[in-house]
Amino acid sequence: MTESSKTIVGKTNVDLIIEARWLAPVIPRNQILEHHAVVIHEGCIVDIAPIDAAREQYSAIKTILLNEQVLMPGLINLHAHAGMTLMRGLAEDIPLMLWLENHIWPAEQQIVSEKFVRDSTLFGCAEMLAGGVTCFNDMYFYPQATAEAVLQAGMRAQLGLVVLEFPTNYANNADDYIEKGLLIRDTWRGNTLLSATLAPHAPYTVSDTTFEKVITYAEQLGLGVHTHLHETKAEVAESVEKFGVRPIKRMANLGLLGPNLTAAHCVQINDEDLDLLRLYGSHVAHCPSSNAKLASGIAPINKLLNAGINVGLGTDGAASNNRQDMFAEMRLAALLSKAVTEDAISITAAQALEMATINGAKALGLDHQIGSIEIGKLADLTAVRIADVETLPCFDPLSHLIYVCGREHVSHVWVAGDLRFERSNQQAGLYANIELNELKEIVLLWQSKLNQHKA
Repeated sequence: MTESSKTIVGKTNVDLIIEARWLAPVIPRNQILEHHAVVIHEGCIVDIAPIDAAREQYSAIKTILLNEQVLMPGLINLHAHAGMTLMRGLAEDIPLMLWLENHIWPAEQQIVSEKFVRDSTLFGCAEMLAGGVTCFNDMYFYPQATAEAVLQAGMRAQLGLVVLEFPTNYANNADDYIEKGLLIRDTWRGNTLLSATLAPHAPYTVSDTTFEKVITYAEQLGLGVHTHLHETKAEVAESVEKFGVRPIKRMANLGLLGPNLTAAHCVQINDEDLDLLRLYGSHVAHCPSSNAKLASGIAPINKLLNAGINVGLGTDGAASNNRQDMFAEMRLAALLSKAVTEDAISITAAQALEMATINGAKALGLDHQIGSIEIGKLADLTAVRIADVETLPCFDPLSHLIYVCGREHVSHVWVAGDLRFERSNQQAGLYANIELNELKEIVLLWQSKLNQHKA
């Protein structure tokens, strides 16, 4: 606590106190605290105490009463393409490679620009904030445009500096992608809301030579790596035919696997793949809705977790999932695991919440700052209201967060103690930094252009 937070009148002055009916701190696991307050100063959590004790000890500039809410850490979307939000519903009921090659890549070639990515990302940020997401791990073109939208929204993001071999509107070749990404990263270095990873798209779109360059830059600059891996059977078969090994083995041979790697999907993995992920300490971003919708399969997350592999949750892009809804991902991840394993306790409610919070933070290297409600961490927080017909009665608030509540029950979202979204029972949600009219104008502009492309 800083000197500026001290007072001579017997109480400690702080910026904000949030008093909640329930508190789900995530660490320790399975803990629910009743009638507790989170005390916040200069963006950080300085105390967690029973409400009466907090009132005796602290004097706050503002106190918020959440008599019907569970207060939990802000959700972390570990795999997103926010710049694709305006492509929601553009191509439906199609498997991954046909979806990419015949619909998404042609649309990107015609439509995607710096303005499109900024507008689309802002729309995506609005959707995620309203769903309790305070941080996301992104991968898309024009990361500077993404950064501008993230900063306007007041969210936290780790932005992937995407790398491909083929030309797009953004860059001409792999070296051009890398050079542009690193130059852009320099413009936001030091910003507390933004960090960066190198994001080679996938084994089937990036060469060995480029992967080796990515590894070198990641090691020299201390950056993480974010890629798609083992998403489909076709991807694995193509790798075996072309390189003689499965993609994860190829990545291990190249030196890509390690504790700084977040691998999205990991649907089609066998025991050898799993052993390599465990051996190198890599992280997995599980995207159950997108994998199901594209008919890619179901990732064996119970095996991954039992092997000690860190698994977080992601929505993927709105073009493949249609929703950037982490409540839906938590529920589906738990239910699919139970169904596949025929074991009702294979993924518990507590584990599902961990996957969407602290596990995501670990993958991003931010678990010392976010992912749980602990003294000393940043006050990235989400409040979920349990007071309506569809959410009552409530016997177990932790279970309710996973199996009952949805993103429509999010009432407040804070990032570093700043209120970024609020929804009362009587009105639609209001954003601190985003105008609803701005979002409507964005939709009208780009939907018309995308309709022309689709026709």
